[in-house]
Amino acid sequence: MADGAMKPLQVGLLGMGTVGRGTWDVLRRNEEEITRRAGRPIRITHIATRTLARAQAASRDAEGVRLDTDPQTVVDDRDVDIVVELIGGIEPAKTYVLRAIANGKHVVTANKALLAAHGNEIFAAAQKAGVMVAFEAAVAGGIPIIKALREGLTANRIEWIAGIINGTSNFILSEMRATGATFAAALKDAQARGYAETDPAFDVDGIDAAHKLTIMSAIAFGVPMQFDKAYTEGISRLAREDIRYAEELGYRIKLLGITRRSKANGRDGIELRVHPTLVPHKRLIANVEGAMNAVLVKGDAVGPTLYYGPGAGAEPTASAVIADLVDVTRMHTADPEHRVPHLAFQPDQLSDTPVLAIGDVETSYYLRMRVEDRPGVLADITRILADREISIDAMIQKEPSEGAEQTDIILLTHRSVEHRVVDAIGRIEALPTVRGKVVRIRMEELN
Repeated sequence: MADGAMKPLQVGLLGMGTVGRGTWDVLRRNEEEITRRAGRPIRITHIATRTLARAQAASRDAEGVRLDTDPQTVVDDRDVDIVVELIGGIEPAKTYVLRAIANGKHVVTANKALLAAHGNEIFAAAQKAGVMVAFEAAVAGGIPIIKALREGLTANRIEWIAGIINGTSNFILSEMRATGATFAAALKDAQARGYAETDPAFDVDGIDAAHKLTIMSAIAFGVPMQFDKAYTEGISRLAREDIRYAEELGYRIKLLGITRRSKANGRDGIELRVHPTLVPHKRLIANVEGAMNAVLVKGDAVGPTLYYGPGAGAEPTASAVIADLVDVTRMHTADPEHRVPHLAFQPDQLSDTPVLAIGDVETSYYLRMRVEDRPGVLADITRILADREISIDAMIQKEPSEGAEQTDIILLTHRSVEHRVVDAIGRIEALPTVRGKVVRIRMEELN
């Protein structure tokens, strides 16, 4: 059908920040290509933004675009078919998304915090209203990981996912490794380059990664969103010597989001955890540097697959937003029962498999302890580990520097249950020959 015969799908945009402007630019630049793919034109016709000047500058040469400062006017605009929510945060974004759904509009969102915390409620509302909520841009920026998990790998029983899904933290760890900088110095550099916010807690404490992991876990395993059960540990306490020692042992330290099917005490469970992790340096994911993202997905039929690309930025994120717009345009007229379900599994087929407590998770460990340089110290430590059935895989004992009476011992353990390791660390720290706290970092082979 000729372009003129097909009425454009009308899009209302909430937020004209970095991603909003990127979405506007890419949609305009590739309009012809996108129309050929979607089967009809997609036009932004109504924009709500606090920065009207920016929206006016962008849309000066476009006809028929309404500009407002109140998002409610967009959500209630009868002519708008799809609302794109790029405000971020929980409120007022949640109110506008639910109102758009109640008004019978499809929603495209890049808001991982909102979906991780309230996705179950939002998807249920959309299901009831017969509309779609698309969220490719909420996880790993421009990498089409949601589509891969929901559609591309649908034949597979997904076994586990491990992802570098926060570019700020990955940039900081890359800098610490490359330059020997402390965490504080690398963070300062990241802020100067615009990779880190003035308040970087959301990124460096692992919260942003946990939001994204929660969404991927729900899709991979067909369970509800359970952000409140995710274990998060950030990178701010990492010392440069641990990055150096890990390197000597053939590992890199990455902030990983890990979710996998698992068993604890004979019961099925799901691991949902974000923390610094030692990964063998020969793994592809260990070599992802700077602000890039990468997600490794292991399916039973396909084996391990790796998805790599920019996790943020105006146009990479816009790429995902517009892909969602095209999907919604194609499926707009489809019977709701025949669309791809929000969480990949039919809504009445979600499972209630519980998320495991971190104490029940089994993995390997890197342990570093400062000890007095005298006979019998190592024997005491290995006895404590052996009593808890924790076996040692590798060990380095550093030569004390001249005149020093203390030295570092680094141990790598075989797989063990976390609560046993925590108990052993408490006993080791109580030894009179051990100084200060034992540093513990989890390890994953990812093979």
